[in-house]
Amino acid sequence: MTELVRLTRGACAEIVLDNPPMNVVTAELTAQLRAALHAVASDDEVRAVIVCGAGGRAFCAGSDIAEFESLHGRAAEGKLLLEKLVYRQLARLPVPTIAAIEGHALGGGLELALCCDFRVATRRSKLGMPELKLGVTPGSGGTQRLPRIVGPARAKEIILLGEPMDAETALSIGLVTRVVDVGGALDAARAMAATLAGRGPVAVRVAKKLLDAATETPLEEGLALETDGSELVFGTDDVLEGARAFLDKRAPRFTGR
Repeated sequence: MTELVRLTRGACAEIVLDNPPMNVVTAELTAQLRAALHAVASDDEVRAVIVCGAGGRAFCAGSDIAEFESLHGRAAEGKLLLEKLVYRQLARLPVPTIAAIEGHALGGGLELALCCDFRVATRRSKLGMPELKLGVTPGSGGTQRLPRIVGPARAKEIILLGEPMDAETALSIGLVTRVVDVGGALDAARAMAATLAGRGPVAVRVAKKLLDAATETPLEEGLALETDGSELVFGTDDVLEGARAFLDKRAPRFTGR
């Protein structure tokens, strides 16, 4: 079996889509991504996760169009249900995730990047969902996650017109978090991951969970969840370490307990 997804373990874990030149999403790649995400989720030492594409030409250019004919009349069972499951795995990882977008993120590739908390693109990157040009619709979360990130009007522009946008435009509407020079996406993502790994692990997980809930939770319920989360964090040794380190003017040594 060809290795299409590579996982590097560590506090800042890295998942590489290795199907160059465009790192298209096939059924086998999706299955291997599922296994990698399961391994990351079960590793208590992981503090942040980077997802990137091999080769430098594309983060991921979306689905393998050669598979479309075999999916005629059975797209859900043959492709979309598994993709939705795996993309949801990524979106629900308890630690922060970063998509290092070197090159382009199109179609299902952008849908995958939308599952990450941060998206770092380069000045050469193009981002878009051109599915309607092929007579299909985004089916792996694009119609739902994109409006939540850029708003419904911009999401309609991106999906219904189907034209890719440059990284600076994507930055201006909040589709990407940072734009860096060509060749620098992975390094920038690694620097961001190192920063995240240095934060209090319990506090980071609680904060991410609260932020994810904020868009779909009534304000009063969200405030109650926030109080519960703060109570949990203030019961850890890390909160004592953080306060002591601040007063001692040194870097904290968080343990996640």
